Amino acid sequence: MKVKFNPDKQIVELVKEGLKKNGGYCPCRSERTEDYKCICKEFREQINDPDFEGYCHCMLYYKSKD
Repeated sequence: MKVKFNPDKQIVELVKEGLKKNGGYCPCRSERTEDYKCICKEFREQINDPDFEGYCHCMLYYKSKD
């Protein structure tokens, strides 16, 4: 299992900029709760799921099975 940044550098830059503006909270969500603090609860759970492979909600990270 590997978690890495999206290979699209433009998306990574945009999301990181949004994270800075929002104090580390996901820029793709309107609520600011601990569940949406990067790396969000949803993606942490997906990381722990051995069958999940894909992007986090905001497309910053990608989890591969290999």
